[in-house]
Amino acid sequence: MIPPQERAHVGIIGGSGLYDPGIVEGAKEIKVDTPYGSPSDYIIVGEVKGVRVAFLPRHGRGHRFPPHSINYRANIWALKSLGVKWVVSVSAVGSLRWDYKPGDFVVPDQFIDMTKNRRHYTFFDGPVTVHVSMADPFCQSLREKIVEAAGRLGIPVHPRGTYVCIEGPRFSTRAESKVWKEVFGADIIGMTLVPEINLACEAQLCYATIAMVTDYDVWAERPVTAEEVMRVMSENAQKAKKLLYELVPQLSGEPEERKCSCCRALENAIV
Repeated sequence: MIPPQERAHVGIIGGSGLYDPGIVEGAKEIKVDTPYGSPSDYIIVGEVKGVRVAFLPRHGRGHRFPPHSINYRANIWALKSLGVKWVVSVSAVGSLRWDYKPGDFVVPDQFIDMTKNRRHYTFFDGPVTVHVSMADPFCQSLREKIVEAAGRLGIPVHPRGTYVCIEGPRFSTRAESKVWKEVFGADIIGMTLVPEINLACEAQLCYATIAMVTDYDVWAERPVTAEEVMRVMSENAQKAKKLLYELVPQLSGEPEERKCSCCRALENAIV
């Protein structure tokens, strides 16, 4: 039984460059055990403007876990066990279009899964079988709140986009990058959305992503230095903290069922 002082209403999963939000008041680190092993790190629990939050660095502090080795099931299970209703994922991505510029934020509404079978995609490995609907995979209500909060802060934000998730940890070849852009019509590329979003759906959590563009993917044939990427990533992390501080108070209530079915994802999914 999780004690009340360790429960939370909003979960934040920090990606590359965001290992500590620095906005949590009364922060306390807690260890959460799950049936799937340990999450990526201790979870920071506290408050943001009076709203209980739980922050988890996806890769662990110090970036210990590459994308294909993250224990996604343990991460989502841990947040669910703390009472979380909303999950805001923050991740670094590359851009597949000129108008999604480094430093811009994207709130994707669709994804394409190009990961492979090293990852665990479901909580239901049998004997119970579940087929959740992923037609509209992100929480529409949460997406709207993120876009509105970014707008109030003047952060350049694109209110929709298709995220192609690759296995990693390597980056794409030029040929692959052109396929993602020209054949698939994707807008951004990253390595961590899947299976995190699948599992959040099975856990009936309202989930959305703040995708922070760090650079153009290799289709652009525009050389990018590590120094440039690190500079943009640092700037993005600071903007993300401001955005989260603005956003979290808007999530004090319960999810709005009329705008999404996240919290009822299993109703017609169990076989």
